[in-house]
Amino acid sequence: MTVPGRRSSTFSRLLRHGFTDPSGAEQLLDAPELSALRDDSVLLDALGATADPDLALRGLVRLAEAQPETERQTFTATLLSAKPFRDRLLGVLGASEALADHLARHARDWESLVTYEAADLHPGVAEFEQGLAEATDAVSLRVAYRRCLLAIAARDVCGTTDVAQAAAELADLATATLRAALAIARTAEPADAAQCRLAVIAMGKCGGNELNYVSDVDVIFVGEPVEGADEGKAIQAATRLASHLMRICSETTVEGTIWPVDANLRPEGRNGPLVRTLSSHLAYYQRWAKTWEFQALLKARAVAGDPELGAQYIDAVSPLVWQAAERENFVPDVQKMRRRVVDNIPAAQVERELKLGPGGLRDVEFAVQLLQLVHGRSDATLHSGTTLDALAALAAGGYVGRADAAQLDDAYRFLRAMEHRIQLYRLRRTHLVPEDEDDLRRLGRSLGLRTDPVAELNKEWKRHASVVRRLHEKLFYRPLLDAVAQLAPGEIRLSPKAAGQRLEALGYDDPAAALRHLEALASGVSRKAAIQRTLLPVLLGWFADSADPDAGLLGFRKVSDALGKTPWYLRLLRDEGAAAENLARVLSAGRLAPDLLLRAPEAVALLGDPEGLKPRGRDHLEQEVLAAVGRAGDAEQAVAAARGVRRRELFRTAAADLIGSYGTEDNPRESDPGALVDRVGEAVTDLNAATIAGALRAAVRAEWGDMLPTRFAVIGMGRFGGHELGYGSDADVLFVHEPREGVDEQEAARAANRVVAEMRRLLQLPTADPPLLIDADLRPEGKSGPLVRTLKSYEAYYRRWSLVWESQALLRAAPMAGDQDLADRFIELVDPLRYPAEGLGDDAVREIRRLKARMESERLPRGADPTLHAKLGRGGLSDVEWTVQLLQMRHGWAEPGLRTTRTREALAAAHAAGLIPTEEAQTLDEAWVLASRVRNAVMLVRGRAGDTFPSDPRELAAVGRYLGYGPGHVGELVDDYRRITRRARAVVEELFYGA
Repeated sequence: MTVPGRRSSTFSRLLRHGFTDPSGAEQLLDAPELSALRDDSVLLDALGATADPDLALRGLVRLAEAQPETERQTFTATLLSAKPFRDRLLGVLGASEALADHLARHARDWESLVTYEAADLHPGVAEFEQGLAEATDAVSLRVAYRRCLLAIAARDVCGTTDVAQAAAELADLATATLRAALAIARTAEPADAAQCRLAVIAMGKCGGNELNYVSDVDVIFVGEPVEGADEGKAIQAATRLASHLMRICSETTVEGTIWPVDANLRPEGRNGPLVRTLSSHLAYYQRWAKTWEFQALLKARAVAGDPELGAQYIDAVSPLVWQAAERENFVPDVQKMRRRVVDNIPAAQVERELKLGPGGLRDVEFAVQLLQLVHGRSDATLHSGTTLDALAALAAGGYVGRADAAQLDDAYRFLRAMEHRIQLYRLRRTHLVPEDEDDLRRLGRSLGLRTDPVAELNKEWKRHASVVRRLHEKLFYRPLLDAVAQLAPGEIRLSPKAAGQRLEALGYDDPAAALRHLEALASGVSRKAAIQRTLLPVLLGWFADSADPDAGLLGFRKVSDALGKTPWYLRLLRDEGAAAENLARVLSAGRLAPDLLLRAPEAVALLGDPEGLKPRGRDHLEQEVLAAVGRAGDAEQAVAAARGVRRRELFRTAAADLIGSYGTEDNPRESDPGALVDRVGEAVTDLNAATIAGALRAAVRAEWGDMLPTRFAVIGMGRFGGHELGYGSDADVLFVHEPREGVDEQEAARAANRVVAEMRRLLQLPTADPPLLIDADLRPEGKSGPLVRTLKSYEAYYRRWSLVWESQALLRAAPMAGDQDLADRFIELVDPLRYPAEGLGDDAVREIRRLKARMESERLPRGADPTLHAKLGRGGLSDVEWTVQLLQMRHGWAEPGLRTTRTREALAAAHAAGLIPTEEAQTLDEAWVLASRVRNAVMLVRGRAGDTFPSDPRELAAVGRYLGYGPGHVGELVDDYRRITRRARAVVEELFYGA
C-alpha cells in the first residue's frame, strides 16, 4: 500500500528509467495483458534503454492486447527469455509509432524479430525478395514491405547496422519492392507484358544505395519491343506496365502507402514520355540534356525488369556522365548549382532543414558529386553512386584531403542518422528537425545522447552542420594548394592535370596561370605562406563565384606581392571576417576597382573596417584635400595629393557599390538599386567637388598667394550639378568671376582665365591617378564663347540672348567650389530662367520637343542599338531626364519641390504634386535607375566609360552579376532592360511629346 502523499517505489523507478509520464506508465503496467511482465525488472531496464520509454510501453501494451489469448503466453515468455528479441522489439516500439501501429494490426509480425540467422544480420535483395514473395496485390505487398522494414529498423535502432548499412538495406528493400510491383503489374496485364521488354533504372538515393526510411523512389523507365512486335504498340504497353507499377507502390490503401515512385528525372521531366526506347534516351542525352541531368545519372542503377536491357542502358549512359565536365556550359551550370537551394525554403524552416539548409546533407552530396564529375573522367575509381564510398575514393585518390574527408564522413553519418530517426517515428517524408521538446528528447536518446538529450542533440547537430559549412567549399580548393605545396611524406597530391581540370570546372580560363599564382602565393615554409594556405581555399571559392575568377586570383597575387611584407595585410584578411570576402568580391568584379587599388594597395585596409566603406561627406573631403594642398611644395605636388585622395575615395565608393550589389555571406545584396545609384552619384560628386576645390586653391596659391584678384566660383552643371555622376563622368561646369574692388576688369579676366587653364592642366596631368576632365561646353555660346564670364556678363547674356536649351541646362546648376557668396548670387540670377514665372509658353515647349527629336536622330552613335543605349536610347537616361526637366520648367514656379537639380527628387516631387500618376512615375524611375546602373557597371567592369552593354561574353556576364543576374541569366538581363525601357518610352511619348 502507498502512503498518501508519497510516491510509490514503482513511480520513482520509472522516473529513473527515463519515463516522462510515470503515472501513465504505472497504469499501463497494471494492464491485465502485462500481468506476466509487470514485476520483472528486466522489462523496465529494457524499456529504459529505448529512445522513448513511454512510447515503447504504449506500443507494447497495444501489441499484447492484439495477441490472441492462445498466443499471448508465448509472446510474453519469449519477451522475458530472449534478450536480443526484447531489445529489438522494444527498440522499434520506442522509436517508431508507425511501426507500433503496424504490429498492433498484424499481431504475428513480431515473430519476424525473434530469430536471426547469419543472413538476417545483413540481408540483401534476394532475402528481401523472399520476404515479399507471397504478395499478390498492393495491400499484401504493403504488409510484407512493413514486415521487412520492421527488421531493418530493429537492426538500425539496436546498432547491429550503422547508418550507411541501414540506408543500403532500405535501397535493397526498395529494389525488391519494385520487382514485386512489376511482377504484380505483369500478372494483371499479361498481354502488355508479352509485347515489351521493360527495365526500371533506380536514380537518386535508391540508385546510390543510400535510401531513407521514407523517400520518393526516383526511377527512369526504358522499354523495347520484343522480337517481331511493333515498337509503338510495345512502348504503349510498357507505359501501361510502368504506370501500374507506380500506382501499386504509391496509392493509398487500407494499409497505407509504400512510397511515391517519381519518374520526373526522365528526359524532358514530367512533360516527356514515361517510357522511351534506349535509342531515344541516348538521342536526348547527346543533344539536349543539361549538366544536372548528368549529375543525376551518376547514381543510375538497373534494379528491376529486363536485366539485359537495364545493363545496356547503364553501359550506354555511363560514358556520357563522365564526359559532362567537357561540355560547353558545364562551368556556368556548376556556378548556378553551387548556389545553395535555400530560396524555396520558408524562412522559418531554414534553420531546421537537415537536407537543404546551410551545412545540410545536400551540401555534402553536391560537393562529392561535382568532384566526381570533374575527376571521374580520368579516374574510374570514383565511379560510385554512393556518397560515402565516393568520398572515401576521393580521399584515397588525393582529390580531397584525408582529414577533411574524415570530418565530412563523420558529419554526414550523424546528419543522416538524425534524418533516419526523424522519419522512422511516423514513417513520414520530412527533413525538418522537430521543435517539440518531447520529439527532440526522443531523437537525442535514439542517437545515444542520454545525459541531457535535447541540449546534447542541438550541440552535436550544430557542430556537424558547421563542419559541413566550413568544409563544403574548402573541399574543392584545398587540394589545389596541396598540388603546389610541400606535402608530408605519404600524402597524395593532385596531379597538375587533375588540378587543371578542377580549375577549369570552377570557371578559370587559364588553369596553368592560376596554378602558377597559387604556387607563388602558397609554397614555402614561411609564416606568410602558411597564412595564405589557410586563406586561399576560401578566396578561391569566392573568385569562382564571380564572372572572372582568373582576374580575381591575378589581382590577389598583385596585391599580396605589393603588401606581402607589411605586417597588417595578411592579419587583416585572416582575422577580420569581412575583409577577405570583400577583397575577393572587389578583385573579381571588373577592372576599375582593382586598378584603383593596385595604385595604392594600402587602401585594402578600408575593406576590414565596418565604417571603411561608408562615403565621407563633402566637408570632410574638402578639409582633407585643402590640408594636403597646403602642405605641398608646388601646384603639381598639391594637385597630385588631391588626386590621390580622389583615387582612394573612388576605390571606397566602387568597393562599397560592388559589395552592396553582390552581397556577402553575412549581408545580403542591397535590395533597393536606386539607393546604390544615389550613393554612388552623391559620393563621386562630393569627391570631384573637393578635388576641384583643391586644384583651385593650388592654382591660385602658385601665382597669387592667398588671394586671386577676382572672386571666382565653379558651378556644377549636368550630372555634376545633379549629384548624379557615374564613375566615368566628366565634370560639366561653368566658371564665374567678379573683380575685387579696385581691380581692373581686364586684369581680373586674365587672372580668371589663367586659373581655369591651370586647373584643367593640373587635373589632367599624366600620373598614376585617374584624370578629372572638366567640360565647360554648356557655357553661353558654347565652345565659341569665353571660358569665364563675370556675373554681370552672364546676366546681360541671359537677359538678351539666352535660348530655351540654355535655360533647361541651368536646371542642373549648383555651386561646387570657390566663392560661396558669388555662387549663391549666380543661382539667384538663373532661378527665374529655369523656373519661368507662369511656366513655359507653347513655343518654348515646341522648341524643347524639336531639340529632343533632333538629338535622337543625330546623336545616337552609328550602328548603336537604340533599344540598348543607356544614355540616348529608347527609354534611357535622356528620355527620362528631358521629361522631368520639361515638368520642372512648366511647373517649378508653382511647386517648390520641383526646384531641385536631382532627377529622382524632381520626379518624386512631380508625383507628389499630382503631375505624374503613380505607375508612370515608378516606370520612369525604374528605367532611369537601371540605365544609370548599366553605365556604372560598364565602367566598373571594363575600366572605361560606355553607354551600351559589352559584346565580350565574360564582360557582359560581369555586368549581369553586378545587376543581380546569376550565371547563365544574361539573356534575361537584356530582355528585362528592353522591357523596362520600352515601358518608360511609352510614358515619355505621353508626358513629353503629348502623344
